[in-house]
Amino acid sequence: MSAVLISLLAVLAVLSIWGVSQYNALVSLSNGVDAAWSNIDAQITRRADLIPNLVETVKGYAEHEKGTLDAVVSARALAMGAKDPAAVAAADGALTGALRQLFALAESYPQLRANENFLQLQGELARLEDAIAGYRQIYNTAVKDLNTKREVFPTNLVVAMFSKFKAREYFEATEDERKKPIVSF
Repeated sequence: MSAVLISLLAVLAVLSIWGVSQYNALVSLSNGVDAAWSNIDAQITRRADLIPNLVETVKGYAEHEKGTLDAVVSARALAMGAKDPAAVAAADGALTGALRQLFALAESYPQLRANENFLQLQGELARLEDAIAGYRQIYNTAVKDLNTKREVFPTNLVVAMFSKFKAREYFEATEDERKKPIVSF
């Protein structure tokens, strides 16, 4: 009888160690998603912080283009208020579109295109867009890893015991970003 009890205790110990290791793996993956999201948020905030300077620079050259400038400011406010990946992606798409309009507008003003401050801000925004794209890929990979780990057997048994390991949303392109640009000459 003691051999049966020892065997049962050994099985319970192995199951407990396995359960703890799976729980810890889920915590690690969840923290990785949070860290990746934090990187995206930091880059979006840095980009948003540049926009008022860009708008002020353009304002001096294109005062009568108020609609475009207002669209950029509104899109920035929307982007700063978004929190979850779907809302941030939508706001990010709107802001990117507004910035595209602003840079297209700048093409009409040779003095603005030659302005050192404008060129510096434009370059910094381009670098931030690249950083956001990179962090977006890292975030989506972290989400994939967490969501996959959550769904596979037998880890899904551990997930069922703890409500804190929810599936995460991907940071996906908006409908506007998926559309092909129309180029006409």
